[in-house]
Amino acid sequence: MPGLTALLDLSALPGLALCAAGAAGAIGLGHLLPAVSPLLLAIVLGAVLANLARVPAATGPGVAVASRSLLRIGIALLGLDLVLGDILGLGWRVIVVVVLVVALGVAGTLYAGHALGIGWRQRVLIACGFSICGAAAVAAVDGVIEAEEEEVSTAVALVVIFGTLMIPAVPLLAHLFGLSDAAAGMWAGASVHEVAQVVAAGGAIGGTALAVAVVVKLARVLMLAPVVAAVSLRQRRIAAEAGTRRPPLVPLFIVGFLACVAARSAGLVPTLALEIAGGAQTALLTAAMFALGTGVRVASLRRVGAKPFLLAGGATVWVAGIALAGVLWVGTAG
Repeated sequence: MPGLTALLDLSALPGLALCAAGAAGAIGLGHLLPAVSPLLLAIVLGAVLANLARVPAATGPGVAVASRSLLRIGIALLGLDLVLGDILGLGWRVIVVVVLVVALGVAGTLYAGHALGIGWRQRVLIACGFSICGAAAVAAVDGVIEAEEEEVSTAVALVVIFGTLMIPAVPLLAHLFGLSDAAAGMWAGASVHEVAQVVAAGGAIGGTALAVAVVVKLARVLMLAPVVAAVSLRQRRIAAEAGTRRPPLVPLFIVGFLACVAARSAGLVPTLALEIAGGAQTALLTAAMFALGTGVRVASLRRVGAKPFLLAGGATVWVAGIALAGVLWVGTAG
């Protein structure tokens, strides 16, 4: 397995040690700032390090392993957070809204990105990150399309910036629109980018909103598998026409993600194993987010120009608008 080989490569040790230290720092800060997710803190810490200090070249191989192999293992374990019964319990109307948010969010962002003249890889990373589950979706799609490092770091930075802006915006707008706590929670779960950002926004509204927001968000996370498969199909067709190596129809880490969903939903995972896996997931994803954060450089963001920022802003409004229309439809029907 290539991922396992990379983890055993001695040249990766300095970078893995750096990412482990960054993850430990982010998790420690998370205890001091419980309202902020360690994953978001890790991205910020990585970006601060990359922009204020010189990251040793020797850490490059390990940082690459963390941002790919560790992240993919963490995404697979993310499936253990999903219980299909909870998602089905949302009702068919809410599930329809989730599917439409993802499908129309991705399609609309791709169309707008094309109109802005943004390359396909950059706009598909932004489309999936903003429509599904933030940086994890960016990295998952990158595993299929193999985008440039600058394209990935730009998409991750935009997720952090615009998703963070959504944390105070959704509760405030929900109050102005007169939404109930449950409806506001549904809107947060259906529109905010990162799981951690959804937790922050839902928690700011109230306990009822938080519970609904998390389940709705996890339903969006489940859409990661079909979207990645669809992107992979496109890449396989292009590779076949060019006579180059085709990516797998469904990447192995997505298979692992679905297996974890199935195991958790079937009640096959003991409580102790869930707790251990939850800790491992947090550690792996935090280390991976720190690695991704080291790729976020202010100079690179200046170099890419305003267009990705315009697309990110438009995608945020677009996804939030679809989600709000869905919330109102569910409320009217209910």
